[in-house]
Amino acid sequence: MKSDFTVCIVGRPNVGKSTLFNKLTHSRRAIVNDMAGVTRDRMFGHADLDGVGAWLIDTGGFEPEAKDALLSQVREQAQMAIEEADVICFTVDGRTGLTAIDMEIARMLRKSGKRVVVAVNKLDSPKIENDMAEFFRTGFEAVFPVSAEHSIGLGELVESLAEGRERDVIEEPEEEIEDESEEKPKKEKPVTVAVVGCPNVGKSSIINRILGEKRMTVSDIPGTTRDSVDSLVKRNGRKYLFTDTAGIRRKGRISQKLEKYSIIMALKGIGRSQVCLLVIDATRGIRDQDARIAGIIRDEGKACIIIVNKWDLVEKDTLSTERFTRELREQLKFLSYAPVMFVSAETGQRIERIFESINGVVDEYRKRVPTGPLNRLIRRWTDRQPPPLRKGKRGKIYYVSQTKTEPPIFSFVVNNPERLPEMYRRYLANRIREEYGFEGSPVICRFQPRKSAK
Repeated sequence: MKSDFTVCIVGRPNVGKSTLFNKLTHSRRAIVNDMAGVTRDRMFGHADLDGVGAWLIDTGGFEPEAKDALLSQVREQAQMAIEEADVICFTVDGRTGLTAIDMEIARMLRKSGKRVVVAVNKLDSPKIENDMAEFFRTGFEAVFPVSAEHSIGLGELVESLAEGRERDVIEEPEEEIEDESEEKPKKEKPVTVAVVGCPNVGKSSIINRILGEKRMTVSDIPGTTRDSVDSLVKRNGRKYLFTDTAGIRRKGRISQKLEKYSIIMALKGIGRSQVCLLVIDATRGIRDQDARIAGIIRDEGKACIIIVNKWDLVEKDTLSTERFTRELREQLKFLSYAPVMFVSAETGQRIERIFESINGVVDEYRKRVPTGPLNRLIRRWTDRQPPPLRKGKRGKIYYVSQTKTEPPIFSFVVNNPERLPEMYRRYLANRIREEYGFEGSPVICRFQPRKSAK
């Protein structure tokens, strides 16, 4: 489900924003505590809002006149969330009623010009209608009584948050009348490519080289790119849509006001791409944050190419490329399948070869394996290396088929998934990759019991 729609939850401290976030994302990612101000950084997650794929953001408690340094930072983060959001979910405490801080936040939200939906939280009593009247003083029409803790009233709230947004439905293609006299060419969609990485590794410089113009702002100051910027490129009859994303920084290093909300824009770029170019600065080596970004790409199921930029600035010998590649494989184990390219945006070295690599990776990402030959190979592999015994019993694979592309997903029908340990599952995934390639693409194996299996 696409997630380029953003809903931000704001409100003063301790009104239940994190509880609401957890309910809507079906997770427990946000910390919930009765102590005010527990959520200091923005927390984000996928949510299905009445058929609308969305990024949901939980912000720290919003204190409009915060004097304390920490509260001031929380206020800045909430303001950035408001600026980026498509819809704002203004959360208030239905038990304590409106406070002066609530009214000040409401005033600021009205000035933002964004659509605002008010969630009056903690209303689980029989006298809800009497409790609701005062909350229309916020000046917003969409006001809903809810209890996030007890999942009361969330349906109507979700419908309102998603109002006016196109649902993520799969439309059946219209039946066309064939015209034998004139064959119409198929309209090919562009390959979507997200350029991601830490700040100041040269993402914008790479795209400028690709475009042949200074479309992106390039600066030595980390965090110059604050939004995701799309650029359409055509090479050798094929179209590519490049997204230059804001540099993803570790939370503890996010300090500048305009950087504080850049990660959600980068994640949006990853979410709607087919291929990610993970850019690494050769002069600084591989860092922990590069591994974190690699994990995001892996978790999102995207194809990937690792781009080592600024290779012209590195003192090299005949083994430099081999050593750096070995280090990459050791530290970015999440992307062991991703090809590695050494380039220089400054000199243009190997930049044009990126298109060739993208073509190869996206073709592998779209590859479909025939079922018959795959099952014959699976039988050969399991005969050669049977699953290990678990509690005196052995797992058995009845059937396997590729059920999806982009990314390739293989569904195994087995007698009992618990009898196939993780090590053996990796063995099967590795054999599939060895046989069929899938360079640059994750190979996902899923295991389910046969209905008639006992």
